[in-house]
Amino acid sequence: MSPLKVLFIGGSGTISSASTRLAVERGVELTLLNRGTGRREVPAGAEQLVADIREPSSVREALGGREFDAVVDWVAFTPDHVRTDLELFEGRTGQYVFISSASAYQTPPSRLPIRESTPLRNPHWKYSQNKIACEELLVAAYRERGFPATIIRPSHTYDRTSVPFNGGWTVVERMRQGKEIVVHGDGTSLWTLTHHEDFARGFVPLLGNSRTFGEAFHITSDDVLTWDQIAHILGRAAGVEPRIVHVTSDAIAAADADWGASLLGDKTHSAVFDNSKLRSVVPDFVARIPYEQGARETVAWYDADPARKTVDPRMDQLMDGLVERFRLPAAAL
Repeated sequence: MSPLKVLFIGGSGTISSASTRLAVERGVELTLLNRGTGRREVPAGAEQLVADIREPSSVREALGGREFDAVVDWVAFTPDHVRTDLELFEGRTGQYVFISSASAYQTPPSRLPIRESTPLRNPHWKYSQNKIACEELLVAAYRERGFPATIIRPSHTYDRTSVPFNGGWTVVERMRQGKEIVVHGDGTSLWTLTHHEDFARGFVPLLGNSRTFGEAFHITSDDVLTWDQIAHILGRAAGVEPRIVHVTSDAIAAADADWGASLLGDKTHSAVFDNSKLRSVVPDFVARIPYEQGARETVAWYDADPARKTVDPRMDQLMDGLVERFRLPAAAL
């Protein structure tokens, strides 16, 4: 049986890099098409083509007459991006995989757990609205002419370079300095963090699988934590106990619109997922990496090179201001 021929557009990012490695390990004949500027090395066994997906002529030149069993676009964010992909790959691939987002689901959700049948609606975040519009284009293409589209909705997927709080390493640095950190709401909303290696174990078996055409799947861990728990796990990995100040998402949004949009459009609301649809196609899928392990990997990666431990002065100052405004007086503690 000949190996599966797959094209990844991107393939070196936080979510995709583990899928790149696993696909090669499982014998996929993998080609990466990107600008060649990724910070992660291309694994041995994968071919890299240098082209810019935003310049279709460069893609046509790089690909020539090649055809694929599956094409995955990891970096399509707007309907125009998807339209370009349809022009480039319709008739050239046996499957087209669009990486959407679980933030496209109804926000806030009217019921938990979230399933693929949960409506798509996010009135708060343009990023999610664009993903929904992309999905609608692909659903229409499948319905009208059988375009073999598969939609994947990752939730909060991380690797060792990722800190799950806005501000990134700035939050860990504040913990180590004994400064308070900001956690939205009262810290009790539920959140699902998925290690990118676990995501890959659910994702790679979907490549070339005709049972996924016209379907959407989310791929997440079953490890559900509160935001306060996430902060304490990260703090312990960094060798400290975090000091938390709770601030409403509305107040954060009033102080910083971008931070607020990522909260009100996503993280503010509990996100618990039912992965039974994925398991109906990938029966052995199990997420194996709890955040306690992931947090240790993250802190170790940053500590290995001081140059990685950059602090965002604007975010640091913004947190100082929120802490000063919303810190409970000592008598109330």
